[in-house]
Amino acid sequence: MSTIKEETHGLAAERVASGLYDEILKGQLQAGTRLGEVALAERFCVSRGPVRMALKSLSECGLVTIVPNSGAHVREMRYEDARAIYQVRTALEAEAAMLAASRANASTADEYLTLLQLHASQVTSHPEGAYLQESEECDFHLITARMSGNPLIQRYLTHELRPQLTLLRNKHRHVTGRGKIALYEHERIASAISEGDVEVAGLLMRRHIQSSWEALEEQLPMRDTLN
Repeated sequence: MSTIKEETHGLAAERVASGLYDEILKGQLQAGTRLGEVALAERFCVSRGPVRMALKSLSECGLVTIVPNSGAHVREMRYEDARAIYQVRTALEAEAAMLAASRANASTADEYLTLLQLHASQVTSHPEGAYLQESEECDFHLITARMSGNPLIQRYLTHELRPQLTLLRNKHRHVTGRGKIALYEHERIASAISEGDVEVAGLLMRRHIQSSWEALEEQLPMRDTLN
């Protein structure tokens, strides 16, 4: 009986976590919003146990902050948080690009070509903005991580950093022309990887992430919250 109850709670927790995850990343729940257990339990028609499990899961992926005796809130990222995320991202993605280049085969160029043609159409539709790759299946960086063949890099970029990066990427909507620049940088990285040029692929990816950070940093108040 206890096993069945635990499984039921687990499924309920996943449903609550999934709902809150989407709302946070879409901006429907703003930074600093209090996530009360009682209110959430009533809203999702579950007990408080699954709500606690869901909030713990969201805190582990960096979207929720849980403070003892204060409760849970949607995370309020600070400048230092964003900088730390990009420092880790730079190291992981540069390594992913180098590994992908070392493993490039005949299908690599074709896969990137199909992907970047899709992205080019998105940029053409919104020439003055950024193209935000909302689907994991069409995300240039996650595809490169998969091509690296390193499961740890893929896991960290997909499950650990991606939720936080999605919040930060949303800031690029206000950077004029960033989409065109990012697409051009992706094309150069894809070319280097497809040609098996390990050093150039890593260098271009590192420069691309730095460019992304500089575009975001211009919008952030120093040593203040992002929201």
